Amino acid sequence: MSYSVLEALRNNPDAVRKVLVARRMDPSLVEKFLGLDERWRQLKKEVDELRHEYNKLSREGARAPPERRRELAERAKELAARLEKVEKELEDVEKAREEVLWSFPNLIHESVPTCPEGVDSVPVRYWGVVKVANNAAELPRGVDYVVVERPPVGHADMAEMVLKMADTLKAGEVAGSRFYYLFDDLVWLDFALAMYAMDYLTQRGFRPVIPPYMLKFDVIRRVLDFDTFKDAIYKIDGEDLYLIATAEHGIAAYLYKRELVEEELPQLYVGWSPCFRKEAGAGNRDLKGIFRVHIFHKVEQFVFSLPEESWKWHEEITKNTEELIRGLGLPYRVVNICAHDLGAPAAKKYDIEVWYPAQGMYRELASCSNVTDWQSYRLGIRVTRKGMKREFVHTLNCTGLATTRTITAILENFQREDGAVEIPKALRPYLEPIKAAPKDSILPRGVKR
Repeated sequence: MSYSVLEALRNNPDAVRKVLVARRMDPSLVEKFLGLDERWRQLKKEVDELRHEYNKLSREGARAPPERRRELAERAKELAARLEKVEKELEDVEKAREEVLWSFPNLIHESVPTCPEGVDSVPVRYWGVVKVANNAAELPRGVDYVVVERPPVGHADMAEMVLKMADTLKAGEVAGSRFYYLFDDLVWLDFALAMYAMDYLTQRGFRPVIPPYMLKFDVIRRVLDFDTFKDAIYKIDGEDLYLIATAEHGIAAYLYKRELVEEELPQLYVGWSPCFRKEAGAGNRDLKGIFRVHIFHKVEQFVFSLPEESWKWHEEITKNTEELIRGLGLPYRVVNICAHDLGAPAAKKYDIEVWYPAQGMYRELASCSNVTDWQSYRLGIRVTRKGMKREFVHTLNCTGLATTRTITAILENFQREDGAVEIPKALRPYLEPIKAAPKDSILPRGVKR
């Protein structure tokens, strides 16, 4: 039963130092751990020897003649006092060592790029033809594009000024910045996107799930880098509960402390949930519209995998999301995230970025990570293999569709000359049975179909 980071620290500490340098973290963390680990080993050996000696004395005392029993009992008493003291020190050192171990990020896959300052990702592939306004300051490179005469309207203005189906001003008045009201066809569009993604992924063997929207502290600290993200997630005042930032957290916790057998893996889940995020580090970025908000809806893929199959699954779930976005007709690119920009849990992460014609750039719509055994070690999720020791399973997560953000991409990419927005054909079957829902396009409020 081995945890890859612990194994690497003991057997190849230089490799861990390189990971920390690539992630732009302090490599002296390795020495801090190794010092505690060495002391832990010494104390563990001493505890084992003292226990053995104490048990030996106890057995000897039980067989000894009365005149020797008092002497042996005194020696046993001294040993017991020494053992108690060393056990307490071992417990303290073990706790300190575990805290340091938990502060380590995941190891990184060999294909993760180490990038210079100012570069956060490396493009892997592109799909689709992007629209570029005729007044664009710069044309995109390495991708097919078409120049459009009518400059696209930004998604925020499209939703609020043209269609009149969103209101962030009133939401700001009653709730604060980064909240919103959605109305009319945009509500149906959100539902349709969720159904489209859930339908697609369940047909590929993923089990649909709605997870708890809140988790206890002891659980949520095991599924994310809590020290880094504690200011980004919401805590329920007066209760030991935190709102989830993604369905990933609740799904990962579903197998908390589970002992599995090989035949139970892989387990595939597709979750729908609202996602709650403070966006504390966002500053003044994306204040307009519904691109970066405190609550949004998302469909999430999650996989519990055998260790040797996780890299296959990483490519598979990324492909699933690509096919969903491609089915909507949204031009995108896949980028490999640089080592320094990876979150602590991820061994590798792809971002899928969709083109926003009004902004003239690609923006993140989905993220797909292989977390290997970083979460499962903390959650205690293990698998017993035939003829092998128990191992920690691997976990993976990947956005299916962040429906709220996908609406912004649709609003910018499928504008018509008459001010309407074309609805992607893949979504129309999910709107057809609803009498009040739009069928093929979203018209500005007040305009008759």
